[in-house]
Amino acid sequence: MQGQLFSFLDIPFPSYFVLLLAGFVFATVMGAVWAKRIGQDPDVMVDLGLAMLLSGVAGGRILHVLADGYFWDYVHLCTDPSQVSWPFTKAECLRVLPPDWLEQSLGMSQAGPRGRWDELANTCRPIERDCLAWAKFYAGGLTYYGGFLASSATAWWLLRIDRFPFWKAADAAGMIVAVGLGFGRMGCLLAGCCFGKPWDSPWALVFPPGSPASEWQEKAGLLEHDYEPSLPVHPTQIYESGAALAIAAFLILFLHERKRYDGHVFLAFVALYAGARAVLEFWRSDDRGGLLGLSTSQLIGVFLIIAALLVHRVLLGRKQHGLRAAAQ
Repeated sequence: MQGQLFSFLDIPFPSYFVLLLAGFVFATVMGAVWAKRIGQDPDVMVDLGLAMLLSGVAGGRILHVLADGYFWDYVHLCTDPSQVSWPFTKAECLRVLPPDWLEQSLGMSQAGPRGRWDELANTCRPIERDCLAWAKFYAGGLTYYGGFLASSATAWWLLRIDRFPFWKAADAAGMIVAVGLGFGRMGCLLAGCCFGKPWDSPWALVFPPGSPASEWQEKAGLLEHDYEPSLPVHPTQIYESGAALAIAAFLILFLHERKRYDGHVFLAFVALYAGARAVLEFWRSDDRGGLLGLSTSQLIGVFLIIAALLVHRVLLGRKQHGLRAAAQ
């Protein structure tokens, strides 16, 4: 596990965010190359990539705040920090930490203990109110579907303004994003998030003390302390990375040359990834919110599969109607 990939000018760069950013850069470059090949303006793809990065991070953060089970923690951090319980030991709670890198750069904070220890509740509490904690995406906490939905809406709006063929661009995005997801989930592995359920197997992963997996297992009563190594768990990050790369290979090597209409590749990506993610969710163990026995990602995945099938019928019908009209 390597939560921080590197630091530059004393600014830490989290593994997940670095690989997420790398995926967007890869997608933007490939999108610009593809646009030039089909005779379109590549600058549109560059502008689109930047806009999708910003909207994707915002959407991913907002869905994390609303649906991952931490909403009231963010509310109480602003209104009443005494109601927030942090999963730290007493030593970790009282350990002096440097200020947040953004606050440090703005001169807004001084070094101090992480929190205050509540002896009665035997837990760590925040020292101060923080009404902007919900917005600190660089501290961790982004969801794929929030970013996907927000960036997709941004792409639709900007491509419409630029009069760029949306469904052609969507097909390219379906192939590129699938590859980016394959690498992005490796960022999750390095960060220790998106971990799986306990699993007794030689292929299982053990995360170090203080990792998200250890903290979750301690709260679930599976470990006595969160400073112990986690129990062996399913390597769900690797599962999802492999699934995304397999989908990318199918779209690039098979479907792209056989697509029946513009948008076919993108809709296949949406349905295939949503289905794979919904299945893999059964092996994940981190907090993700949910309803009716399904996680938030599974509920969104079901909606996306249905939506992809409906749009597929509409676009295929239009294509067939156009072919019949041309033949008459």
